Amino acid sequence: MKLDAKTVAKLALPDGKRDAIYFDDDLAGFGLRLRASGARVRRTWVAQYRAHGRTRRMRIGAAEKLKVDDARKAARKILAKVELGQDPQGDKVKARLTSARTLRSVANDYLEAKEGVLRPASYRVTKLYLTGPYFQPLHSTAISDITLADVAARISAITRANSSITASRARYALSAMYRWAMGEGLLGPHPVNPVIGTNTPPDSAPRERVLGDGELAAIWRACADDDHGRIVKLLALTGCRREEIGGMRWSEIDLDSGALALPKERTKNGRPHTVPLMPLALSILETVPRRADGRDHVFGERSPAGFTRWAETKHDLDRRLAGRVKEWRLHDLRRTVATRMADLGVQPHIIEATLHHFSGHRRGVAGVYNRSPYEREVRAALALWAEHVGSIVDGGERVVVPLKTA
Repeated sequence: MKLDAKTVAKLALPDGKRDAIYFDDDLAGFGLRLRASGARVRRTWVAQYRAHGRTRRMRIGAAEKLKVDDARKAARKILAKVELGQDPQGDKVKARLTSARTLRSVANDYLEAKEGVLRPASYRVTKLYLTGPYFQPLHSTAISDITLADVAARISAITRANSSITASRARYALSAMYRWAMGEGLLGPHPVNPVIGTNTPPDSAPRERVLGDGELAAIWRACADDDHGRIVKLLALTGCRREEIGGMRWSEIDLDSGALALPKERTKNGRPHTVPLMPLALSILETVPRRADGRDHVFGERSPAGFTRWAETKHDLDRRLAGRVKEWRLHDLRRTVATRMADLGVQPHIIEATLHHFSGHRRGVAGVYNRSPYEREVRAALALWAEHVGSIVDGGERVVVPLKTA
């Protein structure tokens, strides 16, 4: 029938039916839908068409509020888009789904996908940047609606409230999440990463701090007889990263052969690494009390990551040092081990193997063909270094004298 004011007024649901559509003879796809809802019948204008092999039906408006001529004009516009290859209803559904994908909900999905992929420490800081206060004003906004200006404003705010270093790393975490979301198709048909184009805050300059023998001895003597003190000493002896020693497990240690076997999940480069443990390091581990609950972690209380009380214990150690060592960080111990080993005559490629670095000769073609871990040389280098540390801590003459350059 032709849908007009007279015919529409007479339309009713067929007997026994609760839903029916009456289509217009003049404009194919334009119709009036009647649907029972409790004691009343809802009357709605619709436009129906096929796109991508599927029947689509798009709501135009309620018949009580929209006259038939106005509804027909709206239907013509919708059906004209279909003729041009568009899918108005599909686009509407996609837009609704996209608007439901807020920054916070996508961040949660991203973190779920990356848990177990990122190293525990990296996962924790990434979660803090994405779900913490840094981007909280944008958490309820659809990720597709967040603009470059929105992100730039937050980066400036983070810089003012915290530091440019924090802002730089928060920016990186957000950009990584957007790259993942684009790959998952969560940004709609025209994906854009709003982080790209924002100014990158200056990050920290590479540190050059190397501890002198006197400073290293002072730190060693100031260490308390507790988890943190033992960790600091082991860092000074092995050159390992903080999380590698803080998260150490008894199951990773072979006390008989004197070795720490770090699995790939606990190393920065995702490759397993064996750290030789010298007698001085083993003597420190022997002082660690075994826990009655059989917990595998060597250090820490109940955290699944092992030791976590880094800030407060470092503050206590600095207080005991009472200014005898100028500003320093735990990671400076790793740089000190590398630098002082070189001073003692250890070859650069052995230092790289000791620190589990894959740079220099261990990269490129040479690294592809030379797969040696230099186990004997690394053990000898750490033995040399442990002997040196022991001598300066005891306050006697150095057993090992650094090589002098001409």
